[in-house]
Amino acid sequence: MKNLLKLRKRMKKKKPEFRRQESFRQKRLGSKWRRPRGRHSKLRIERKTRGRIPKPSYSSPKAVRGLNREGYREVRVFSPGDLKGIDPKKEAVVIGGSVGGAKREAIIERAKALKLRVSNL
Repeated sequence: MKNLLKLRKRMKKKKPEFRRQESFRQKRLGSKWRRPRGRHSKLRIERKTRGRIPKPSYSSPKAVRGLNREGYREVRVFSPGDLKGIDPKKEAVVIGGSVGGAKREAIIERAKALKLRVSNL
């Protein structure tokens, strides 16, 4: 598992930044990826200088897909009651952003009692 996490880290360093076609021309397009669908599109045809298209070869190993850096699957929690079915060996807790201070403290206390890992303290 640790070897796969290291491999994923190395692979992601090599992965290019996939940009939307013509995003450098118009600011309103943004650089968020959209698949080129034009009939004469050079990016769709994959001309060398036009950039890269996401492909399965850029993806991380299947065993570590969706895991955080430490190798745990992250579970979002909004109340202390949500901590019930979480497996401490495989999953880590992420407290939701809309949770206030008092409830956040209650979630942290309960997580410590259940020996759960909290990612965003």
